[in-house]
Amino acid sequence: MVAHRAFTVEAAHEMIPWVESVFERVDGHRQRWQKHNEGCQILEAMWSERIEAPDNPDHDEYLRHRRAMDDATRTVQGIIDQDLISRGVRLPAGGLESGIVDFPTTFEGRWVYLCWQRGEPRISHWHELDTGFRGRCELADEHTLVMGKYEELPDDAGLDF
Repeated sequence: MVAHRAFTVEAAHEMIPWVESVFERVDGHRQRWQKHNEGCQILEAMWSERIEAPDNPDHDEYLRHRRAMDDATRTVQGIIDQDLISRGVRLPAGGLESGIVDFPTTFEGRWVYLCWQRGEPRISHWHELDTGFRGRCELADEHTLVMGKYEELPDDAGLDF
């Protein structure tokens, strides 16, 4: 069983500038992916399934767009894995598009997530493992005093990364 880091609220706050810089780096690769995706869509609209034929005059251009998209996807995944996941930060489903990350922490004997959305100046919410962004609760001062500080929970059941 893997033991995950329980972030304190302070430690998660300190990570925000880093996480923001990761999102900024990812933005450029996502824009590159989008540009090449649009190129593929134009060629597919022009040629339909005939774009796949090796003798099609636009086939090589289509393949270049596809390779560039694959490269951008691999690069983004590498950044996410290396710069967020490896540091214990969770990127939930849709988090890349909506700029949401979760920081695992402990609260009252269980794992929960501190939740931050891009553009928020500080972490101001948390949620249960199974409620996601829609289940966010405001972070109160009494939460800040205890989250991630006093409990060692070796059981990572429910943590999905």
